[in-house]
Amino acid sequence: MTMEESFYIGYISKTRGLKGEVQLFFEFEDYEDLEFDVVFVEVNKKLVPYFIDTIKLHNNSTAYVYFEDVDHIDKAQILVRKKVYLPNDKMPVRDPDDFRYTDLIGYLVIDEQHGELGEIKDVTEMPQQFIATVDMDGKELMFPLSDDLILGIDQEEKVIEVELPEGLVDLYKE
Repeated sequence: MTMEESFYIGYISKTRGLKGEVQLFFEFEDYEDLEFDVVFVEVNKKLVPYFIDTIKLHNNSTAYVYFEDVDHIDKAQILVRKKVYLPNDKMPVRDPDDFRYTDLIGYLVIDEQHGELGEIKDVTEMPQQFIATVDMDGKELMFPLSDDLILGIDQEEKVIEVELPEGLVDLYKE
């Protein structure tokens, strides 16, 4: 199994108890839809298979996992802070109508007043809203992804039209 044949789902954040149980923190959005029988843990830039004995999913993006042959805290401790992957064929298929703010990464942002601003490099979920980060001539422009600011999204052209608050773009240009 290589990195190209797999996708990242999260990392092992800590051990739990003395019998080898670990906590898996998911950075993959639809972790509830994943199929678990074997996961691949990145060890020294190689993916090593770990077969799942039991897994308990929680709704806070975590799961408690027992791996086969990991039956002591000492065996589990070496897995802490390691990245976890699944094979590409286990990637859940999303409904084409299921569009999310994170899908906007790579879209060109066009402001009604200032014109073309740049490409969305990142979308971060904050407690109250999503924040888009745009690479604007080498500077990071950040703005909330709010229905009030979004005028339109063209999925075919990968363009999002916005009307940002007056003065916001000027702050980043200085």
